[in-house]
Amino acid sequence: MTPKEVIALAKEQGCKILDLRFMDFPGMWQNTSYPISELTEDVFEDGFGFDGSSIRGWQAINESDMLLMPQAETAFIDPFLEFKTLCLICNIQDPITRQDYTRDPRNIAKKALAHMLKSGVADTCYIGPEAEFFLFDDVRYDSTPNGTFYQVDSNEGIWNSGRQEEGGNLGYKIRYKEGYFPTPPTDTLMDVRSEMVLHMIDAGIDVECHHHEVASGGQCEIDMRFSDLLDMADKLMKYKYIVKNTAAKYGLSACFMPKPVYADNGSGMHTHLSLWKENQPLFAGDGYAGMSETAMHAIGGILKHAKALIAFTNPSTNSFKRLVPGYEAPVNIAYSQRNRSASVRIPMYSPSPKAKRFEFRCPDPTANPYLAFSALLMAALDGIENKLDPGKPLDVNIYDLSPSEAAEIPKTPASLEEALDALGDDHEFLLKGDVFTKDVIETWIDYKMENEVDALRLRPHPYEFMLYYDI
Repeated sequence: MTPKEVIALAKEQGCKILDLRFMDFPGMWQNTSYPISELTEDVFEDGFGFDGSSIRGWQAINESDMLLMPQAETAFIDPFLEFKTLCLICNIQDPITRQDYTRDPRNIAKKALAHMLKSGVADTCYIGPEAEFFLFDDVRYDSTPNGTFYQVDSNEGIWNSGRQEEGGNLGYKIRYKEGYFPTPPTDTLMDVRSEMVLHMIDAGIDVECHHHEVASGGQCEIDMRFSDLLDMADKLMKYKYIVKNTAAKYGLSACFMPKPVYADNGSGMHTHLSLWKENQPLFAGDGYAGMSETAMHAIGGILKHAKALIAFTNPSTNSFKRLVPGYEAPVNIAYSQRNRSASVRIPMYSPSPKAKRFEFRCPDPTANPYLAFSALLMAALDGIENKLDPGKPLDVNIYDLSPSEAAEIPKTPASLEEALDALGDDHEFLLKGDVFTKDVIETWIDYKMENEVDALRLRPHPYEFMLYYDI
């Protein structure tokens, strides 16, 4: 879509408001709005000024002026607002140098794709994330110097099987780990997900399917059809926005935290990746699982750098409450065909060369998609460039191995701090092509340590009172 076509779309749809959206450093969408009369062809070149010092992880107050640069191809109509609103996703520029901002996550994704093209390895990187989420009926939490708590609830939760406050409990509660594919009335959320899907389609997202997920308490998944890296990162942000706002319409709260409920499956974001060149898939071959040598080297890169990657693909302290054995979350750094207990899985649904890809199963939906997808691409390219051997596959249930056998398999980090330490030790592959600058790496580590790791570590935990109060 061109700027002229965007303006024509706004007139055709009767838009009253222009909404500009962009990604902050940790991974949340931000926005600012203007009367639609401000939408002219010039703004696609001139941009809109804003205060970059007020955005998390960005500019100092003495260099706060920055520019929002609308990207015409990202235009869509917001389906939720009362006044018809045209939305445009923006890049960030410095107003003096007119250079793309190095801490803009979308710019990092653009640079990753440029590096891929320059390498000559591929011209397209397809990404297919499977973002899971919970839909809760009630969410309450607080944290003060003298107390802290959280409480989430779902009418589907098995913990409510004996509740009387429903005006007559109708049963059909989903047992722990038995929420995969039930029909209504057990699945109470089918209409909600269907409306989400229809909004996504209207916003330009190709959707493959939707279903209830494994956990009790309203866990869901909507699968988007794969797309190229930058486009998919944009789509994932639209996906989360649509999920949250549709849920709110139904009096529900959408939660993308990986582990909001104890003792049941958490929410992951299994991420599929494939490389193509001149419209030909590079991962199809006659090797293991029908994969090419190029594909195996790419997997080798993912496995070599997995611990550092997890600092971007699993970037919350809560992420590591999901990455534990026993809940379908991969904690072993290994690869396999079909086997969902491996951190890298090669799907075997189709023999078509076009379907050949691998799936990195560690990520979760707290990830900033521009950073996470870019880091995965950089690791894969590093593996191809250096012809990294992924080793032998593990085509057994990894959790059934003997202790001595299991001890030989590298493990994912057990905490965000451990993942950040791994990133500090292993990030040279991210610096190639100036994709992730040293400033970006250092800022990410410092921000996460100060605002999340240390902030959580310093606070008493409610379960500590269960363990120690009477000692």
